[in-house]
Amino acid sequence: MHGRPRKAPTPQEEKALALKASKLRPLQSQFLQFHHNKTYTKEALEVCAKLLEANPEYLTAWNYRKIAVEHILSHSETETETDPESIKSIFSEELRITERALASNYKSYGAWYHRKWVLRKGHSSIDRELQLLEVFLKKDTRNFHAWNYRRFVAALKNRSDEEELQFTTDMISDNFSNYSAWHSRSVLLSQLLEKKVQGYFPKEKVLTEEYNLVHQALFTDPDDQSGWFYHLWLLDQTVKVESPLLVSTWPPHGSSINVSVNGCLDKSALSPMTSFDLSTGTIPVILYFSEAVEGVNSSTINVESIYDTSQDLIWTPLSTNNSGRAQAWLTHLNFLEEKIHFLQANSVKVSAGHSQGITSLNGFHCTHPTEFEFTVYVQPPTPQHADLQCLEMISWGDENFHICETHLKESSPIKFSDQLENNEDNKSTAYKCKAETIANEIALFRELLSEANCKIGKLTLARLLMAHDVITSYNKSSDTNKSVHFEEVLDLYCNLMNSDPPHSQFYKDEYSLVLLQQLTSNPESLLRHCYHYRDSSSSSIHGYICLRLCNLSISRIGSIKQLLWIQMLDLSHNQLHSIEGLEAMQLLSCLNLSHNQIGTFFALEPLKLLKSLKVLNISYNEIGAHSVDTRRYLCSSPLSHTVGSDWSFSEFAIDGVDVKTYWEAFFIFKDLKLTQLDIIANVVAEEKFKVFLLKLMPTLKWIDDVELQ
Repeated sequence: MHGRPRKAPTPQEEKALALKASKLRPLQSQFLQFHHNKTYTKEALEVCAKLLEANPEYLTAWNYRKIAVEHILSHSETETETDPESIKSIFSEELRITERALASNYKSYGAWYHRKWVLRKGHSSIDRELQLLEVFLKKDTRNFHAWNYRRFVAALKNRSDEEELQFTTDMISDNFSNYSAWHSRSVLLSQLLEKKVQGYFPKEKVLTEEYNLVHQALFTDPDDQSGWFYHLWLLDQTVKVESPLLVSTWPPHGSSINVSVNGCLDKSALSPMTSFDLSTGTIPVILYFSEAVEGVNSSTINVESIYDTSQDLIWTPLSTNNSGRAQAWLTHLNFLEEKIHFLQANSVKVSAGHSQGITSLNGFHCTHPTEFEFTVYVQPPTPQHADLQCLEMISWGDENFHICETHLKESSPIKFSDQLENNEDNKSTAYKCKAETIANEIALFRELLSEANCKIGKLTLARLLMAHDVITSYNKSSDTNKSVHFEEVLDLYCNLMNSDPPHSQFYKDEYSLVLLQQLTSNPESLLRHCYHYRDSSSSSIHGYICLRLCNLSISRIGSIKQLLWIQMLDLSHNQLHSIEGLEAMQLLSCLNLSHNQIGTFFALEPLKLLKSLKVLNISYNEIGAHSVDTRRYLCSSPLSHTVGSDWSFSEFAIDGVDVKTYWEAFFIFKDLKLTQLDIIANVVAEEKFKVFLLKLMPTLKWIDDVELQ
């Protein structure tokens, strides 16, 4: 922990531990007998005290003492027993026992918790608690138990945050490597900044002083992690926007969308990038926020349309964790046939942030009013046009993808939501100040890295460079609006992957996020990866534009806010272990995940929310090669848990096969309406499993490139 490696016990130490355990067993047996019989005599409490002094980590014994004290106080009958001094002596004894236990192990959770419990009762003096803490902090200045207890005592004594902040300054000056002091400082400063206490406002001035303080630690010993973690916290305080923002939508602001109510849209005459088939008679509306939020509903989002009123709409969080909070939210506009004006401009206006209710995990409200409008052109029913793309198999071969023609690029629906991010905090003066702070940090760390080969310094520089690009992108008056640091950041992560193999997966994930941010940073860059799908073996004209992000060594998905319009996505030949984030891409109809490193069906859980998905390729992965991840459940399978309590497998029975072994696949695929599925070259892809899938999804027409009869 904190750079201090654990050491295996020597044979002598193991022998001593075994001897100690043998001596404790009789005492423990005696104590448990008292506990079982609910005996709270003086003798029983003495046995418990001896046991805790020898083994302070025995939480059952600490809980027993709490029960015993409550029992003694509730059964006091004489005036002497109820005298305040008598009660005080009972709690004083508890404090003495915790001190003896902490003398044996000053990092005992149970002892610190019990001491807090005693003080909360209000019968004990807290005057000597800070003196006691000084004793323990001398033994270990980074003891986070003692620091946590100090914050508790400071609150009881009504010590000001400024006093406690000065204490952290003194401790850090004595030892820059005091991680707990840095952490406590971040807690105290957060409170002071939030309250805007005199001397701690404006925020930018305070953060500048803190940067100067932490620089002393970083440049004194670049290899010590304590100061770096505090610097990371400062960076977060510098760049974060506290109120959640609506950063992207589908349909995008100012767009014109062509839809069909009967799934027979003639895309040959329209741009395939702004048109899609809606056989369900609804059109999705997606709101994508800067962070996960809750409270998106008809009272916080206003929709003006001839199709629906706000009160008719139900907003759904696009998340797999059932928390009621998500970064992306979805509703559907219903097309009422009697209200549809075919081939006419049907305007839809959506507004958010006009009333409080949409809140982040930290309790901040989305308060900036944001509006976007789009136009829907509904094509009249054309039964003479067959829905060709549902009748022919999708083939993912390179020969079927062609560079987008110029007119398609000109009609691109990619509209980056700059206007959605222009909130009150995004004033050019404020962001200019932040950009200057980040630029100064970048210059300092470049200087540091020129003199020392510091891994965490390289990681911090990469984060600073990305933060600088974000800050400058907010400043619309700036001439340096374009992100210019992508290549340098990618080089830093490549260097870290090679120089720090134990953490290579973390660096690879960060590399992937930056790479995707680079590819989606502007429409021109993104369109270079867009291809027109046209099956070379078929005379049919397909209307798909496919975003091809294959062979990029991507291990994590990001930048989804710019991809909400995608209907066909190729992520093949990468290093993905999961597809978290894709749940926001509600228009997605065709998805290629072949040749990745997906190990279980649960890594595909976002698919459950993609109701438009028809074509899925998960071939050449590792599904079935790894044990099922059951950590998400309280038991080994959801069949004995609430998740699967209402599942029925009888209709999917297969002779000689216990279909319950396929519960993981059932959980993912049971609500999907796939027409094409490729699953070949996975361990799980046996014939009996394919039979199960056919029964589970009767809509399937092709499986592993074979047409079904």
